[in-house]
Parts: sequence; C-alpha cells; structure tokens
Amino acid sequence: MTRRPLTGRPLARAALFALGAVAGYAADARYGDPRRGHPVAVFGSAATRLERRLWRDDRAAGVGYTALCVGAVAAGALALDRTVGRRPTGRAALAAAATWTVLGGTSLTREARAIGRSLKAGDLRAARERLPHLCGRDPSALDEQQIARAVVESVAENTADAVVNALTWGALAGTPGLLAFRAVNTLDAMVGHRSPRHARFGWASARLDDVAGWPGARLTALLTVAAAPQPRTAWQVWRRDGSAHPSPNAGQAESAFAGAVGVRLGGTLQYRMGVSPAEGRGRVEHRPVLGAELRPVTVDDIERACALSRRVGALALGTTVAGHILLRALLGKRGRA
Repeated sequence: MTRRPLTGRPLARAALFALGAVAGYAADARYGDPRRGHPVAVFGSAATRLERRLWRDDRAAGVGYTALCVGAVAAGALALDRTVGRRPTGRAALAAAATWTVLGGTSLTREARAIGRSLKAGDLRAARERLPHLCGRDPSALDEQQIARAVVESVAENTADAVVNALTWGALAGTPGLLAFRAVNTLDAMVGHRSPRHARFGWASARLDDVAGWPGARLTALLTVAAAPQPRTAWQVWRRDGSAHPSPNAGQAESAFAGAVGVRLGGTLQYRMGVSPAEGRGRVEHRPVLGAELRPVTVDDIERACALSRRVGALALGTTVAGHILLRALLGKRGRA
C-alpha cells in the first residue's frame, strides 16, 4: 500500500501551518515590520500604479480593480502553497513568512508608545508630528487628551485589522487566507476611504473589507473581554455600544477596548486633508460615544491599551492554531465519510 506523504495528511498539514504561524508571530513580536522591502509595501506600490491606469469614476471599474489585485495575491499564494508546501519544511516556512508579513502588532504598539513618550515629556509638537504614522486624524489642533484618545482608538481598531483579522483568515484558509486578507485590507486603506476620487472607485474595496473583517472584528471583541482586567465592563460596553459605530467592524473592537481600559471613546473626529487636491480637504465626523459613563482618556491609558493589544494578539494566535487544526480535522473526517 502506498503511503501518502506527510504534507498530504490534513492534520499534518494543519500542524505545519500552525508551527509556521507561531514562528511568524514570534518574528513580528521580536523584530516588527521589516524596515525595507516589506511585501505589503511592494503590493501597495504595484496597486497604486495599477490604480492610476484603471481609475474611472464608477463602481464597475473599482470592482475590476479590486478583483484583479486581490485575485492576483490569492492565486499567487495558492500556487506557492501547492508548490513550496509539498515539503514539511517548505509549508512551515511559508506559513511563517506569510504570518510575519501580514501582522503589524509590534509596529502598532511601538508607534503608540512613541507618541505616549512624547506626551509624557510634554512635547506636544512631536506627538502631533508622529500621530499620522498611526492614523488619519488631523493632529494640528489636537491637545494632549485628544491625541491620547486618538491613539487608544487606533490601537483598538488596528489590533483587529493588523492582528486578529489576519489570523482569523489564517485559521480559515491557511497561508492564502493570510495574504488575501492583507491585500483586501491594504486596498481599503488606499482607495476605500471617502474622498471625491474614490467615492465610487473605492466602493468595492471598502465593502469587501467590511465583509472580510466581519468575523475577526467580533473575535477581537470577545478576546478583548477575555483579556480585560474588568471583563464584565468590557462585555457590557461592547454589547451596548459596539453597533453604534458607523463602521460595521471598527466599533466592535473600539467599544470592547473602551470597557476593558475603562475609558470613554468616540465623539467628534477630524481627518487630515489628502495628499493631493483630488483627495479632498479633510472631513469631520461626529461619532457616537462609546462607554459614555466611563472617564476620559489619559496619557497613561496608551500603555494600558498597548498591553491589552498584546494580550489579545496572543489569544488570537492560540485561537488561530486551535481553530485551524480543528477545522482541518473536521474537513478530513468529512472527506473520508
């Protein structure tokens, strides 16, 4: 009887992916994002060049652009998975590289903590200059408390986008899932925002990101409750305020973080103007308050949010590993039935 190779067995393949995911998470925790030649930056540059060629002020053009960009990444990842992943070392190494590529948890907390250090040192100018590295807010008129609030909100939202969502798709679809989600999320950041140029063209990217981020956003909230010093408060604020946010996903993480850290988030936000006249001259949003009964954010809450983000990320890794192995085991049983 001919024995199947190790990587042909569903549980073995799942275990190798899990091993790679743990290694990739450890690489991100130790080194953060690569300084040069980051694959996401390479994808972003290619997508920008393609956008300049395909842009039309209509949704159909945006649908084609989104399908082409995400489809190319998904197809390439699937091809790599089927070739490099034939050997155990190749499968684990590919999963590790993909996980390190898509995660941004360490870089997120580094930026947040750098802003926190500037605020603690009383250097409001430095904090304002650094804030655009973390989010799209207009920092020019923000005071210390408003910058701290912006940082905590960004840590919450990006814990979902830069960590949990990607790992969720890794659990569901392995290495191709990791890379395809990062492509979707990157396109949303590039063209999915509301601006005159991208109101129609970016519609598909924004809606696809909403769909792709749905499961991970809820998992982020659940894991935040589990990691919170006061789980009951985190649960109550999340369940009450999570759907009040204009985004179907961002409010899940932000409301849970509000309850977990014990602070009030949301309210009026002003986004900075675009990099060109075509991008518009900024906008003001009046969002619902999350955790209205809680205290305002202080500078010290930045560190609390960062520590919470790291705990949530570790829980998400464990969930990914267990979920991927369990899913492959169930699919393997169905295939043999």
